[in-house]
Amino acid sequence: MGHPTKTFWDKFWLLIKGISMGAANKVPGVSGGIVAFVGGFYEEFIYSLQKVNRKALALILDGRYKVAWHYMNMRFLGLLLGGLIISYFTISFVLDWFIVNYEIFVWAFFFGMILGSIWYLSQEFDAFKRRNFGFVILGTAAGIAISMIEPLGQNDNLWFVFLCGMLSVSGMTLPGLSGSFILILLGNYVLLLVDSINAFSLTLGQSFIGNFSWWHDPVHMRLVKVFLVFFAGSITGLVTFSNVLGYAMKHYREITFSIIIGFITGSLGVVWPWKDKVFSRLNGEILKDGNGNPIITGYERYWPDVYAAEFYVALLWVGIGLALVVGLERYAANNKSLA
Repeated sequence: MGHPTKTFWDKFWLLIKGISMGAANKVPGVSGGIVAFVGGFYEEFIYSLQKVNRKALALILDGRYKVAWHYMNMRFLGLLLGGLIISYFTISFVLDWFIVNYEIFVWAFFFGMILGSIWYLSQEFDAFKRRNFGFVILGTAAGIAISMIEPLGQNDNLWFVFLCGMLSVSGMTLPGLSGSFILILLGNYVLLLVDSINAFSLTLGQSFIGNFSWWHDPVHMRLVKVFLVFFAGSITGLVTFSNVLGYAMKHYREITFSIIIGFITGSLGVVWPWKDKVFSRLNGEILKDGNGNPIITGYERYWPDVYAAEFYVALLWVGIGLALVVGLERYAANNKSLA
């Protein structure tokens, strides 16, 4: 079966959705897969990734590039992954600024989006009937358990970096499981999503102007190598998880979506807006990364002051995030009914 022809605006919005997924993936506790659900392209994303397989490789090796392109739905995947890459080197820096300056409001916005996503998923089928409810509870418990794991220390062993890439990409394929938060638990959030990306960006920028001095900097080259191994692990994880999820959605659809709803519900504790950072320390001193930023190892949650003005502004952002998801879902439903 062929894939529907996409107009210019379809392609443009798909690129924007990819950028949104990339930005969401960088926020610890937020899953890029939620953006895929809200955007209405989650299942196409998973099934397209399933096509990156031995058959596709055989077509490429046989020189049948056009057939392979259509088989893997690369018009869709290319735009989406292109948006993800653009996001990591552009929008994510803007998001970093908002997190530094308006952290509670950013968390509140995503908290609202996750609440909306739970509502959205619940409309797809009866997740709360007796047969499915146990799996919702199971997913919720797993999500809460993951949020309470004690973080590990930083480790730049390349095999471990590859594993980090595989696990962190789960945030794109499994809504409610944040890839960035997984990296915090594995101790490599700063190394992989800050230091290595910055090093790779600097490499591209300097190479563009003909400056190759980075080649003789062993620390810089190590970070570039770490980034490339992390990227390879992420691609491997995308293909692997998509095949597992694709099979599960095809044969156990209601159970799979029940567990996903549970994961998303369990992740609410991770995205709780009112929390303090816990920093990595050595002999009482806060450790910092190569850019001078404190290394975060976790968060301590607290109840907000309901009499403070900041509390009501945060609630407003929760409402905006919730309204955005509900509005997008209804917009998509109306478009389907008119199609």
